[in-house]
Amino acid sequence: MENNSEKKQSDFSGAKPFAQTYFHGTKADLKTGDSIKPGYNSNFGQKKNARYIFLTSTIDAAIWGAELAAGEGRERIYLVEPTGAIEDDPDLTDKKFPGNPTKSFRSEFPFVVVGEVSVWQSHPEEQVKAMKAALEKLRERGINSLNE
Repeated sequence: MENNSEKKQSDFSGAKPFAQTYFHGTKADLKTGDSIKPGYNSNFGQKKNARYIFLTSTIDAAIWGAELAAGEGRERIYLVEPTGAIEDDPDLTDKKFPGNPTKSFRSEFPFVVVGEVSVWQSHPEEQVKAMKAALEKLRERGINSLNE
C-alpha cells in the first residue's frame, strides 16, 4: 500500500508558482512570445517616443488602453509578464486616485506576451467618445502625461 503523504509530496515536487500576469490594451497585432518595448510613439500627450510601457492588473483599465490606443488596428488585450521592475503609473495615482485603484503600472523594461484575451466587452461608444474629448481638452490646456 502506498503512503499518501509521500504520494502528495512527490506530485508537487516539480510544481512552480505562476508568474504574475498583467493586461496590456493596444491596437498592435502581436503573438505569444513577442516583446512589447518602450520607444514607440505615446498614445497620449505630445505623442513623443515613450520612455515607458504600460500594464494593468484590471481588465477594465486594459479595455480603456485598447479603446484609446492610436492607430487603425483592431483593439486587443494581451496577457503580459514584465521582464523588469514596474512602478505605479503617476498619471493615475496622484491625489485624484490615491492607492492606484486602476492598478495601472509602467516600466522601462519590455513585457513578454503570454496570451490574448479574446472575449471582452467594450465600453459604450458614447463613453469612449466622452473620454477622448476629455483627453483632448487636457491636451489643449497644455496638461500632458507625466510619462513623457
